[in-house]
Amino acid sequence: MENNGLALRIARILYEKKALDITVLRVSHLTVITDYMVIATGRSSLQVKALADDVDDALAMDGVTLRAKEGQQEGQWIVLDYGTVLVHIFHPEARKFYHLERLWEDGENRVPLAFLEEENGEKPQA
Repeated sequence: MENNGLALRIARILYEKKALDITVLRVSHLTVITDYMVIATGRSSLQVKALADDVDDALAMDGVTLRAKEGQQEGQWIVLDYGTVLVHIFHPEARKFYHLERLWEDGENRVPLAFLEEENGEKPQA
């Protein structure tokens, strides 16, 4: 699966599982750590953990291997490492505190999410 496609697939999974404030950032020009970051919020620690499990389960069925997982015990900030895509799933207070977008968004690297634009009545960008 292409990196952009993987990031969008993860965003879609999170959307379908009712994650909030889903953001995909292309960061390959800013860091060598990864190409994309997917950032989302769960409503509670329990939902944060469930969202991480849902992403991992769905991608495992697609044959995508999880390299590392951090934060599962606490459920405040879970990071899933798929190599070219890092997934950050936050509890609302942790998302507000760390505000990763402030660190990684450069004004031009946010990836449009067609399913969110359609939901908001906007025409998806090409």
